[in-house]
Amino acid sequence: MKKKLLFIYNPLAGKSKIKNWLSSIIEYFVKNGCEVVIYATAGKKDAKKIVIDCLSREKYELIVCSGGDGTLNEVIGGIMHSDQKPDIGYIPSGTTNDFAYNLKLPKNLPKAAEVVLNGEAFPCDIGVINGEYFTYTAAFGLFTDAAYETPQTTKNILGRLAYILEGVKRLPNWKSYYMDITCGDRFISDDFIYGMVANSISVGGFKGLTGKDVLLDDGQFEGIFIKMPQNVLDFQSIINDLLTGNLNSDHIFSFPVKEIVLTSEETVPWSIDGEFGGEFKTVNIANMKQAVKIIRNLEED
Repeated sequence: MKKKLLFIYNPLAGKSKIKNWLSSIIEYFVKNGCEVVIYATAGKKDAKKIVIDCLSREKYELIVCSGGDGTLNEVIGGIMHSDQKPDIGYIPSGTTNDFAYNLKLPKNLPKAAEVVLNGEAFPCDIGVINGEYFTYTAAFGLFTDAAYETPQTTKNILGRLAYILEGVKRLPNWKSYYMDITCGDRFISDDFIYGMVANSISVGGFKGLTGKDVLLDDGQFEGIFIKMPQNVLDFQSIINDLLTGNLNSDHIFSFPVKEIVLTSEETVPWSIDGEFGGEFKTVNIANMKQAVKIIRNLEED
């Protein structure tokens, strides 16, 4: 009996390279015993709607998405709102594809398609922030809005450099947020220019920011919060700490997170998996241990 496969792709992700490989990828799935139903997304949250609608009408053993981390986020969100919990395959075709590093997925799209059918489905933690699901990161502060405010055409032309250029434009307008942070028996109050709760070895295309021992299925995230520097020397110290992996210093708090509550007197914009996630005064984040199964590569790319 053929395996029912739902394939959802974002035709605008990255440099629209999925269009060059779409036919051969679908042919590969069909030749290997899959009955494929195909949808192209047409806008924000479209992938989530497609997943919810399809799973409400039919049974699928596998949902495969191609796009950036935002597309994967929407697919996972759709699955979490459904009774069915099919395995998830990911063919990364976005600009940075942070989560693909965790899965050791090839950059070559046809090879990534092969991983979908030949890789290992493993139970992966996901997060929930004020009722919305995220795959690998929820963040606020400096540079976090660069990902969702950079025009797609600029991303397609410049790739990761587009995020860097967009972020640099924000340097003269640093914004800090005074926050109370409660995590287990830990309580912190301070001015922060950046905060992140993540489950990834790569964030914004940069590896190592979350430490060296990131596990995707251990029931906890990595929390990193950077205090507002008071002068140029403080800022240089923060940069050095980040580059050397010193994530517990006078300017940086770093600790494991299962559940965390952050409160501020003003609304704070949040980025969720690289997309705008809303503005909140109070944020509740929790780890949902091994909530979905995602297919990863068993071999090094």
